[in-house]
Amino acid sequence: MDDEHFMKMALDLAKKGEGFTSPNPMVGAVIVKNGRVVGKGYHQAEGEAHAEVNAIDDAGALAQGATLYVTLEPCNHTGRTPPCTEKILAAGIRRVVAAMHDPNPEVKGGGIDYLKRRGIEIKTGVCEDLAKRLNEIFIKYVKTNRPFTIIKCAATLDGRIATRTGDSRWVTGEEAREFVHRLRHTVDAIMVGINTVEKDDPSLTTRLTNSLGGLKGLDPVRIVLDTNFKIFEEAKLLRLDSDSDTIIITGRSVSEDKKARIEQQGAKVIESPVKDGLIDLDILMDRLGALGITSLLIEGGSRVIASALSAGIVEKIFFFFAPKILGGDDGVPVCKGQGADLMESCIPVKDINVRRFGNDVMIQGYIDK
Repeated sequence: MDDEHFMKMALDLAKKGEGFTSPNPMVGAVIVKNGRVVGKGYHQAEGEAHAEVNAIDDAGALAQGATLYVTLEPCNHTGRTPPCTEKILAAGIRRVVAAMHDPNPEVKGGGIDYLKRRGIEIKTGVCEDLAKRLNEIFIKYVKTNRPFTIIKCAATLDGRIATRTGDSRWVTGEEAREFVHRLRHTVDAIMVGINTVEKDDPSLTTRLTNSLGGLKGLDPVRIVLDTNFKIFEEAKLLRLDSDSDTIIITGRSVSEDKKARIEQQGAKVIESPVKDGLIDLDILMDRLGALGITSLLIEGGSRVIASALSAGIVEKIFFFFAPKILGGDDGVPVCKGQGADLMESCIPVKDINVRRFGNDVMIQGYIDK
């Protein structure tokens, strides 16, 4: 029996829940009997049935004596849904193959141990690296209670994200922008600085055409770093028809009258500590985690990107490069401020993946901490 083959099927199923399951992980399950798939399922959204339940229901009576392939250790606790372990036992599953243990320190090993004590044959670690990469956001959050943080930027070949006039529309082409909107759908929140709001007046919403097979993408929570509370009250992101929140992060001394007017428009204003004249991003990550934000996409501008890298809060990057050259040193760089003195002191990036979107090139990688 090819355990890896069936586990990869379960991983493909799990990815269908991307963007819809937060703060839960993406999980897929496949039930196999006599070498044939008899049931499939995945966790479709927070509060809905888990992958194992959907797969067992799909298999029906054929689950008796079968093998369950699941991308994450089955739960053995009652949350918004009953324990999956009881469903597995009641269905007569003979063998369970799990890609990885649950990383949550409070439940790790509970489901596997419970099933093993009741005579279920257990195997773990099949496609474990793929499973961990799939749920890197969930793993970071349950271990640290801080969001998994990503930087996305789009630049010319000579490293500029805008011209000297601030024009940045558009650096990259339509295919790359569609990918970015899909990325917005997969995260809980998106963050920019007040300068980006003043120059571009962005919506920071998810606008997809065909990436989800007809499903409407979810808007992330919009977060604006605004140390001195300069946001203009007519800003587009304060006047959106969206199911997600807008949060303005300010320094400690703000106008109470303006704060009241902004909050009357539906936004939230949160005061947060300042370091060197800017919002302290390390402290902010703790606060965002406490709000239940498991993942954060930083889209700019250049000072925010530099501050995030300097604060050491970034896990992953998506750098897009368009086949165009600004041809001068007066445009807006990817990062603004003082950088490393020596090349050997630059921030290393590992696990590189390169992908093309039309004529644009994307470099994806992880900060080597």
